[in-house]
Amino acid sequence: MALQSGIVGLPNVGKSTLFNALTSAKALAANYPFATKDPNIGIITVPDARLSKLEELVKPKSLVPTTIEIVDIAGLIKGASKGEGLGNQFLANIREVDAIIHVVRCFVDDNVVHVDGGVDPVRDKDVIDTELILKDLETVDKRLDRLRKQAKTGNKADVHAVSVGEAIVAHLNDGKPARSLTLEGEDADLLKDMLLLTAKPILYVCNVDEASVHTGNEHTARFREAVKDEPAETIYISAAIEAEIAQMGTFEERKDYLEMMGLEEPGVNRLIRATYKLLDLITYFTVGEKEVRAWTIQRGWKAPKAASVIHTDFEKGFIRAEVIKYDDYVKYGSEAAIKEAGKMGVEGKEYVVSDGDCMHFRFNV
Repeated sequence: MALQSGIVGLPNVGKSTLFNALTSAKALAANYPFATKDPNIGIITVPDARLSKLEELVKPKSLVPTTIEIVDIAGLIKGASKGEGLGNQFLANIREVDAIIHVVRCFVDDNVVHVDGGVDPVRDKDVIDTELILKDLETVDKRLDRLRKQAKTGNKADVHAVSVGEAIVAHLNDGKPARSLTLEGEDADLLKDMLLLTAKPILYVCNVDEASVHTGNEHTARFREAVKDEPAETIYISAAIEAEIAQMGTFEERKDYLEMMGLEEPGVNRLIRATYKLLDLITYFTVGEKEVRAWTIQRGWKAPKAASVIHTDFEKGFIRAEVIKYDDYVKYGSEAAIKEAGKMGVEGKEYVVSDGDCMHFRFNV
């Protein structure tokens, strides 16, 4: 899968520190704006306890998790929509990603400067929203010019498209992102075709101090109130904690540190899973003695399309899919026992793959 999420935010909110904790890449994390001038791309393993369980049952020679790509994008400042700072580059980079991970600063540290002089995550969010909305308004205005010319013929569909475009402009002018505008059918298709920046799905990450990682603080409370009406998830992560964990050499060190901090797992694990969900991705498995492997597909894909991520020949010559539900694999413990219990399904081209399916494809090319 080639889908990407981009980490965005103002300078010095912890984007690059978080990115470094997420990946094996080493983006510069310095205490000044624009430390990340070029977008760093990280290939990130998706943590999945089901893969470990299948390994335990099958004992394969190799285990291959699935991955996603995350891009660390240069920090944005006011005026980006007009090219201020690295605005043009920022907007070009964000246009290329499929979803947005918006990091906001919710911690106070006098040693880490803030470009606007103080900690206010709601204000910071508004800065980025405003710049993206201004750029989207430029895009919609250009599209509306074309639609209005087409509508001069009196075609009802073109006239209606103009009214939809004007509704999108009004929504953006109210300071609301395009993703919060509810449209259906062809109206929704028109919005999608405009490829607006604020139409991209978003995940908010509140970067908090160590003491606030469990329940948040006054800054996160204000931020949650500000985004309560948006179709978006908000999670708390301490980039400082994640940076400490990333530097530890052994599993035992990381485990002991997590226990000391009262955490069951690193925050980046929750972030990765939330990002996976944000992209509307699911996982299926191929299970055998040689290899147990996780594969990423888009939710809603049918079996032949799902098979194509292994090899395009699997889709071209698809015959059938043999499917074992993950819970059945755990319950019965082996493929032989599953077959004996009659729990292996044989599915055709119209089968929609479910998250956690264990698949074996039959094909002929």
